[in-house]
Amino acid sequence: MDRDAIRRAWDDIAETYAWRRDPTGSDADLLDDLTADLPPDPTVLDAGCGDGARTLANLSGERIGLDISRRGLELAGDTVPDAHLVQADMGALPLADGSVDAVTAYHAVFHVPRDGQPEVYREFHRVLRPGGTLLMTLPSGRFETVREGWMGGRMVFSSPGRDRTLDHLRAAGFEGLRTETVTDPLGSRSAFVFARRG
Repeated sequence: MDRDAIRRAWDDIAETYAWRRDPTGSDADLLDDLTADLPPDPTVLDAGCGDGARTLANLSGERIGLDISRRGLELAGDTVPDAHLVQADMGALPLADGSVDAVTAYHAVFHVPRDGQPEVYREFHRVLRPGGTLLMTLPSGRFETVREGWMGGRMVFSSPGRDRTLDHLRAAGFEGLRTETVTDPLGSRSAFVFARRG
């Protein structure tokens, strides 16, 4: 699926995805660990924010929700009306260099085709201030597929594997990588990684 097809796919399933996800759980609790190390009144980018209930609504300070799906952002506008919402691709963030204190990307990057993921990590690194933190889902397996019927639609799932993803983060300039495994919103367990811009 190309980027336009992925955008249309997310528009088609945005409401179903929002309805099926539990907005609580231990992966949401990781946000407390993230925000504890941020400066007062931080600026945080939530990449792949969707309807905003899972991550964006649980952040403090200036919140920027970014998603490829217009419908997802409409839902986020209802959920988090004071957030700044932007429709864009994670591989080309419309933000200035060093403009945010943290980036969150929950269950997001593995919907980008594998060959585009290193650029996403370079973009995350670029927009973070020195010492800023990335918190993102870390896929456990290696896969590249389009799942038909997922959430009533179709969606790309893509990962080069856990170790290669960590290598991509290091190559993008991230340091101090730390992983945790927690419960995700669809009832299974997922790994997450904290990574710092040096």
